[in-house]
Amino acid sequence: QVHLVESGGGSVQTGGSLRLSCVIFGSTYSTDYMGWFRQAPGKEREGVAVIDRHGATTYADSVKGRFTISQDNAENTLYLQMNSLKPEDTAMYYCAASRLVLTVSTILSPVYFGIWGQGTQVTVSS
Repeated sequence: QVHLVESGGGSVQTGGSLRLSCVIFGSTYSTDYMGWFRQAPGKEREGVAVIDRHGATTYADSVKGRFTISQDNAENTLYLQMNSLKPEDTAMYYCAASRLVLTVSTILSPVYFGIWGQGTQVTVSS
């Protein structure tokens, strides 16, 4: 059983930075993909960044060049470094894990991730 706990959210001004953390409790044997997703009020949950067990990363176009996903296997922790934050990045951010085989067309879809953390709020003011 895998349990995810996020932290690191907060309020920043436009252009600021935050680093989100997600501690992974339990066995990571079957978590082939780890990802960050976000959901703004009134909007659907969307994929932000995903990393596979080999370290390959995928990013949503809206965050490319600004966000970096990484994983510290020794610490069982997933990170999301967010730079040059914009008001449109304001959302609840969730860490998630998938045990499925994902493709380019599905890797950022929250539908294929079955294990979720409780979320951490990020607010960017202009």
